[in-house]
Amino acid sequence: MKQKIILRTASIVMFLHDVGHSFGALTWKRATDQAKQKVINEMTDNKFPLMGASRSMAETYDGYGFAIILALLLMAILLWFVSDPKEQKTALSRKIIVTLAVVLLAWGIVELLFFFPFAAAFSLIASLLCIYSFATQ
Repeated sequence: MKQKIILRTASIVMFLHDVGHSFGALTWKRATDQAKQKVINEMTDNKFPLMGASRSMAETYDGYGFAIILALLLMAILLWFVSDPKEQKTALSRKIIVTLAVVLLAWGIVELLFFFPFAAAFSLIASLLCIYSFATQ
């Protein structure tokens, strides 16, 4: 399989992961379950000092979610950039591919441990595609 297709597939996988994460990050406060809504209300209603600001746990949770949206988008863009055949043979591109493979593997493990398998599948598939791309160059 061509390196370009492998890495662009990884890029698309991460973009889809980003879309799914964005949906979840933007809608997590809309719970139909009463127990879940009670927890959400506690997270949004109470503020605490945080490094010179007053934030609720929900605001912090939102901030992490938005930061992850940007991180996933960055990974998708980097994978797209290094998929360019002119760039694939450069030392920098190879370093980026290996770095993304390792980070995505770790990211997928974290998602398995703390979130859910569906999210982890995206990261782990993209990691495997990066590893395959690097190994077959």
